[in-house]
Amino acid sequence: MRRYDIDALRVIVFGLLIFYHLGMFFVPWDFHLKNSVTYDWLKYPMIFLNRWRLPLLFVISGIGTFFNITKRNGWNFVGERFMRLFIPLVVGMLLIVPPQVYFERLDAGQFYGNYFEFWISSAFSGGAYPEGNISWHHLWFLPYLLLYSIVLTPVFIYLRNHPQTWIIRKTKRLISCKFGLLLLVIPLMFWEIFLRPRFPSTHGLLDDWYNHVNYGTLFFYGFLLMTVKDTLWENITKHRRMYLICGVIIYILMTYIEFVAGYTPHKYTPNTLLFHLLWATFEWTWILVIISYAVVYLNKPSRKLSYTTEAVYPFYILHQSVIIALGFYLKNVEMCLFAKFSVMVIGTFGITWLIYEIGIRRHAWIRPLFGMKRIKDYE
Repeated sequence: MRRYDIDALRVIVFGLLIFYHLGMFFVPWDFHLKNSVTYDWLKYPMIFLNRWRLPLLFVISGIGTFFNITKRNGWNFVGERFMRLFIPLVVGMLLIVPPQVYFERLDAGQFYGNYFEFWISSAFSGGAYPEGNISWHHLWFLPYLLLYSIVLTPVFIYLRNHPQTWIIRKTKRLISCKFGLLLLVIPLMFWEIFLRPRFPSTHGLLDDWYNHVNYGTLFFYGFLLMTVKDTLWENITKHRRMYLICGVIIYILMTYIEFVAGYTPHKYTPNTLLFHLLWATFEWTWILVIISYAVVYLNKPSRKLSYTTEAVYPFYILHQSVIIALGFYLKNVEMCLFAKFSVMVIGTFGITWLIYEIGIRRHAWIRPLFGMKRIKDYE
């Protein structure tokens, strides 16, 4: 049975990712390109969003993997993942990411010339970004998801073929309890305490151990919970208000520790340890909040959902290059935040939609390059 709520959540989370990257242009954090004026207060909604959007996306990917692997053997599943993840990654690194690096080099005075000259002479030189120009930038999600899919395929096949194995029975028993789903945060707490301070996020694949363990666990959770999906849907919706209350309380405590009591991320103080425990709990609790309310309100088909479900992957691949290009030409234009942000939002979604609708969606041979299924060309 297709889960329209999960489709809707995927669209919403990727849509929020676009708004998050638009926000990165205006907040005083490191980004590829910055507006001439930054706004410190914007970091508060950005921080709230940042704490659960990517973890939720890996849980959703694990849920999707459950439905995907039921129709395939292990080799077919890995082949399908390769086509859907590795090929768009290569296309993105060759064609979509280089414009971002180009505008960044122009802005920093590190290159002079047109884009064609940059792509021919410099786009694939100098080694890995930031010292060089070769990068996957925002597409780091694709190699990570591909890695987890390949590594966990034997586990997923085993769980699919042994529905009465001990871990599935224990999971069903656990989430039948009122606080059972919340207890799944315990492994995430360990990763938060022992790995996060030692392995800062890099998105570099080979040296990103905290992210690998944390995101890999969440990806596995998504699949595991689907093995007891009937029990899951019943209990997650039944206790959704409890998750929401817990999520709000934890957010208030985290905000107090971080911005009032003083949070020192690289030193083990009582505040730091408590903050890491709260971070993991916040992350998992808000995942439960969002999924539970989606199950109640979003599990219904629609034409808009069908269209956006198909479009969301190309939008993800394209959007940041559009943001960086627009930002380069708008960064020094004197406009208030609302006006410039509105222009950036309309421009990003509008240009990305035009590229998708005219250049990708209607062409059967281009669709697989952006992770879409093949269909006959539109007339």
